[in-house]
Amino acid sequence: MDNPSRLNDLVRYGTQAASSHNTQCWRFRVNEQSITILPDLSRRCPVVDPDDHHLYVSLGCAAENILQAAKAQGLAGQARFDTVGDGAVHLTFAPGESKTTPLFEAIPHRQCSRTEYDGQPLNPKELALLTAAGSGDGVRVVMLTQPADLAIVEDFVVQGNTAQLKNPAFVQELMAWVRFNPAEAERRGDGLYSAASGNPSLPRWLGKLILPLVLRPGSENEKCIRQLRSSAGVAVFVSAVNDPAHWVAVGRCYERFALQATALGIRHAFLNQPVEETALRPAFAQALGLNAERPDLVVRFGRGPELPRSPRRSLDDVLV
Repeated sequence: MDNPSRLNDLVRYGTQAASSHNTQCWRFRVNEQSITILPDLSRRCPVVDPDDHHLYVSLGCAAENILQAAKAQGLAGQARFDTVGDGAVHLTFAPGESKTTPLFEAIPHRQCSRTEYDGQPLNPKELALLTAAGSGDGVRVVMLTQPADLAIVEDFVVQGNTAQLKNPAFVQELMAWVRFNPAEAERRGDGLYSAASGNPSLPRWLGKLILPLVLRPGSENEKCIRQLRSSAGVAVFVSAVNDPAHWVAVGRCYERFALQATALGIRHAFLNQPVEETALRPAFAQALGLNAERPDLVVRFGRGPELPRSPRRSLDDVLV
């Protein structure tokens, strides 16, 4: 094993992973032969994520990026979640075969494309590749492409979106993570960059005045419906056990799915309202026939345009 600077390079790939509201709710501890990913509880979103589900999913996303990057450096990595300690993900490495995969090459290009897609279906091979990438130990992905199934998702998205936007605490928390212009996004290095959702650049003072006025259930529901109906389908990630270890596993599966989609030229974006609203989630699970399983993530996919990229914090900000 080389010195820690080699593993620092792997951490850079980890920081490019997805996270809820782009909070980048992680810290990394690099040792001689290991990387520990620690939850950064100061970056919690207690309104939209009261049980820290999305936070632990985010740790899994970062872990998967690092493991994919390790293969390209000739390292075989293993991941273990600390169920009795501080909720960290421990990654250990040993020499292995160097292998540059399409998933590794997709890491710098992966993004959530919150826009309309072209409405065209994917072919069976593409769907099979996405399904395989999104499946793992204790996690499966339910691929929905039929109109009746997508209508179910649409109904629950509208219900969840309406509930969230009628909650002042949700809107306030969301607004705290919005970065209204390039200068703010670069300075903060995190959050929901407005341009990445196709919105215009505004001074923060003006954005704070306008956003509550435009975040209305009616118009936002219409936008969600247009985006959903323009998609080729929806992937629902489902875990067999509802605990942080499986939430991390969900994050790893989602990140592989997202990287595989990126490698195929397929865009994706979250529509997590049905799983974020606690009162709505059991009915959503029942409507999908999930029995005792937890629906963790709702992701629409299809082909569409590339958007500006969300910012990332520097290594100095995340290393401990």
